[in-house]
Amino acid sequence: MNMHTFMKFRGPPSWQSSRPFLRSQKSFVHHNTNIYKRLASSNAPQALPQRPRGKSWLWYSATFLAFTGAGYYAYENHQPFRHAVLATLRCSRLARAAISGAIDYKLTLTRTYTSEEDRLEAVSQCHVRSATKVLHALLANGGIYIKLGQHVASLIVLPKEWTSTMAPLQDRCDATPYEDVAALFLSDMGQPISELFDDFDPVPIGVASLAQVHAAYDKTSGRKVAVKIQHPHLVEFFNIDMNMVRSTLGWVKYWFPEFEFTWLGDDMQENLPKEMDFAHEALNTAHVIADFENIKTSLYIPEVIFANKRVLVMEYIQGGRVDDLAYLSKHNIDRNKVALELTRIFDRMVFVNGWFHADPHPGNLLIRPASKSSKSPYNFEIALLDHGLYFDLERELRVNYSRFWLSLIAHSSPTVDADRRKYAELVGNITSDLYPVFEAAITGRLSPDGIIEADDGLGDDMERATGMLDLVSEETELDRNTVAPEDILVSVLDVLRRLPRRVVMVMKLNDLARHLDHSLETTHSSVRIFLITSKYCMKAVWQDEKNHFREGGLGFRSFLSSAWAFAIGYSKITFIELIMDWQASLVKSSAWLHGFYSRGLAGAHDAAAGLH
Repeated sequence: MNMHTFMKFRGPPSWQSSRPFLRSQKSFVHHNTNIYKRLASSNAPQALPQRPRGKSWLWYSATFLAFTGAGYYAYENHQPFRHAVLATLRCSRLARAAISGAIDYKLTLTRTYTSEEDRLEAVSQCHVRSATKVLHALLANGGIYIKLGQHVASLIVLPKEWTSTMAPLQDRCDATPYEDVAALFLSDMGQPISELFDDFDPVPIGVASLAQVHAAYDKTSGRKVAVKIQHPHLVEFFNIDMNMVRSTLGWVKYWFPEFEFTWLGDDMQENLPKEMDFAHEALNTAHVIADFENIKTSLYIPEVIFANKRVLVMEYIQGGRVDDLAYLSKHNIDRNKVALELTRIFDRMVFVNGWFHADPHPGNLLIRPASKSSKSPYNFEIALLDHGLYFDLERELRVNYSRFWLSLIAHSSPTVDADRRKYAELVGNITSDLYPVFEAAITGRLSPDGIIEADDGLGDDMERATGMLDLVSEETELDRNTVAPEDILVSVLDVLRRLPRRVVMVMKLNDLARHLDHSLETTHSSVRIFLITSKYCMKAVWQDEKNHFREGGLGFRSFLSSAWAFAIGYSKITFIELIMDWQASLVKSSAWLHGFYSRGLAGAHDAAAGLH
């Protein structure tokens, strides 16, 4: 018997009164009956007292408002709490996209298909689905996550569905409001914008993942300048965002070991602090200017006027995108020469200087007509922007990569094939089973007879190489006896994991040159830019041979043999270049005639410029 029942068993208060205990039989029976009823009802479950409905609603509402207010106050005033909330939200977005994509790949790659065409279509659709999920997560998170997407977009051995899906991240970055920009400027410079600049445009002329650029006029000199200002909240959330990126990639590796991207997080952790330091960018700018100081080139590096960690003021460059055919046509700039000159610039950085720009994309390149004082050999200058990240390439790696490239352009033979695999292992830790993937990534196609014979013409039925490799949709270029079709994606990821980061960046430069060669609709063969790279590789090897001779590591006879091989090889490629340039001029002349026949001089000019 519980306490509640005991209290009820005591009966009514009248039992405790002092009245005489004289009742009729009827009253006695009636009274006892009531007791029994009450005792029986006391054994049933009793409901606890309830608050009135109106008061309950008010109580829950007040509790909700109290917790909401406390959370808002903590979010606004307590940095660790705010970081925890944002970290959880951002991490959940990225983790959901990454794990969902990995599961999708697992299911797609293990499924049985009725035909090879069905399998290829299913894999392609899986690429698109997974890339789209990741894209949405990166856009929602912003900040360094945009940088992560840009890095993925530039990975030349990924399928084109991934790179094309991520490509919009190069231009889709949200601008920081002017009020926040002005507050950062005042904090870092100690003076408001109005005291240093006139006509400071509050609307940025360019927005990137790490910073945005405003046009203004320097008060002291009256010179038009570009003011680069870092996004204010980037530093605040850098550590927490990087931890989230690396944790998410670690989870993917744990659950799906074949889909390993942890190296991507390591790269960002190492390199982003350099890109976020604009004083470091100013030093890089001075370095590259010195490297090209005595070279006759169309490369132009804008002057840095002032730089600290988060603010950089530099010379303003008026020009067009390097792949803008209408702009080139307006200024009578030969698009073929632009493509070739870009390849020369980047090849000199890699193979001669051993120190190269590590964030190349069309947005970092502007072209303008050359002035009378320009040292450009052509009627245009190519301005290279954003010098936040450069890589050096040590002599041994540079020479081995050059030898590997030269073996690729040589005619295939047992000795040449052995050299290719030898240098692939020295350059990228690439074993024999992964060699076909690596070779295709370097060249953009595979040919048993070398690169030069692979695409000497521009037939309409032959798709030009616009990227390093489209491994899934054009996997016929791979040696199917060496790499099974269902293992291609896994092999690509394995190659990326093994390659030194500097080699990946060199491949990224090669891919940029090939991409721009296609975007400019050049009239020469796509092999033409390969020949330029080959000449610079020959220079790198020859320079190494000369160094060995000076150091006493190479005999006089061997030195003469190397000199002869360099002279013959260099002359041979130069001769092939002349023939290809002559063929390209014939193609352009033919286009001019067709345009003239259809639309007169205006049509001829547009046709020769690649405008349709």
